[in-house]
Amino acid sequence: MDAAPILIFDSGVGGLSVADPIMRALPDAQIIYAADNAGFPYGSKEEAEIAARVPALLGRLVERYRPALVVIACNTASTIALAHVRAALDVPVVGTVPAIKPAAELTQTGVIGVLGTPATVRQRYVDDLAARFASHCVVLRHGAADLASHAEAVLRGEAVPDAAFSDAMAGLLDAEGGDRMDVVVLACTHFPLVSDRLAAIAGQRLAFVDGGAGIARRTAHLLSDQQWRIPHLPHKVVFTADAPAVEALRPALLRHGYADIEIL
Repeated sequence: MDAAPILIFDSGVGGLSVADPIMRALPDAQIIYAADNAGFPYGSKEEAEIAARVPALLGRLVERYRPALVVIACNTASTIALAHVRAALDVPVVGTVPAIKPAAELTQTGVIGVLGTPATVRQRYVDDLAARFASHCVVLRHGAADLASHAEAVLRGEAVPDAAFSDAMAGLLDAEGGDRMDVVVLACTHFPLVSDRLAAIAGQRLAFVDGGAGIARRTAHLLSDQQWRIPHLPHKVVFTADAPAVEALRPALLRHGYADIEIL
């Protein structure tokens, strides 16, 4: 039986918000989750560094684990490096992009927010998505530089004050038209992991959307002919650097179905 795993890649553990729906869609698949914690966070890095780092690292990971498919579960890496990765690898690659289209379909007020990393929200790719799918909307954007780190801290079981989340949301809520915003695109895979904290401090009714479910459907479609080993091999998390935070994340990783941890 073909037992090739699915390789899911992010700069940290935010891609768990994508891996979870993939696990539900393909319960017999083995997941290799690769977290480039040596390069975390991507959202504050220059585009050229990400465009060089991500294809090289994924090349090493694909050579080592021989996956059936790669999912880049990172908006920043996808909006900058997806084309480079697809050119470099000989396996299918699914990217993650801001869920502007479903947000534009969902809004009742015509005002949507895009909450991402600084590197993501400034990309021309986001301009193109807004022009194609949300031309009838006011699209507010905010790059929350520290929110991915706060999400990682929450997963490590650390206490993160509400101010950290109110500061992130203020970039949208305090913008012109922010009081009419009714849908927020979580344009970083870390952010759905703390959407409850973001909702609690918003002070107005908001719907949060992300790309996890759509990526899971796309992955399942591309792998519809895959023959899985049953029972599947254990899910595994691979970090690019050994650090105290890795061990601190173990309880959260176990809750998400990962018992094995490796260092690349």
